[in-house]
Amino acid sequence: GHSMSRYDTRTTTFSRDGRLYQIEYAMEAISQAGAAVGIQARDGIVLAAEKRITSKLLDFRKKSEKMYKIDDHVAAVVAGITADANTLIQHARLVAQQHFYQYQEPIPIEQLLQSVCDLKQAYTQRGGQRPFGVSFLFAGWDMDRGFQLYQSDPAGTYHGWKASAIGANHQSATSILKSDYKMDDENHTDMSVQEALLLAVKVLSKTMDTVDPKPEKLEFSTLTRRADGKVQWTVLGDQEVEELLKEAKEKVKFATDDD
Repeated sequence: GHSMSRYDTRTTTFSRDGRLYQIEYAMEAISQAGAAVGIQARDGIVLAAEKRITSKLLDFRKKSEKMYKIDDHVAAVVAGITADANTLIQHARLVAQQHFYQYQEPIPIEQLLQSVCDLKQAYTQRGGQRPFGVSFLFAGWDMDRGFQLYQSDPAGTYHGWKASAIGANHQSATSILKSDYKMDDENHTDMSVQEALLLAVKVLSKTMDTVDPKPEKLEFSTLTRRADGKVQWTVLGDQEVEELLKEAKEKVKFATDDD
């Protein structure tokens, strides 16, 4: 351990193997965090997460533990250190509000991500400040590109995905997404929001290593557009989660370790 510790106090000091040790620590914190998944459908996007804290006393004002509304047209789900997540969420909300105030239109999703990632990178490059120990999935809709799902990590990079998983066991989650995500012959998404919700149940059951996930351990939300064009973010209530899990029991072939 001694040789390693010479390298890891200042983020920006690359070790001899060229790794940013602190970013690796941040990534490690995230892989210990509950799993989260984002799945793009034809008619919207599903965000879902495993709840690690089931105490009702925690914070009654907030319905969800891992999911946050950023603006009317964009929401996020996080995996990692909650305090870091809160800092970045506040930053994202502020940037979205300032953009709206200045241009009278909602901020384009990619521009919002760029701004969050700039902040992450600034932290990583100014020595003495540790990187944010948090990964995000951002789900949004804008005029230019419709529904979009992005993943961002502590190093301050981001990528667009049709479906993505972060947090615990994200490798096994990703392999289910790869095999079960439905596309048509032109490589366009071929799933409804409801199908995406069922797939999210399957993915999180796998990351939690259970075929019978308990409703209080999971949270789900959808980003859709109403008939009048308004973008709507909805967190599923307890009743809806129970119904979803019941439907999943009937329809989903759960990925146990035997297959």
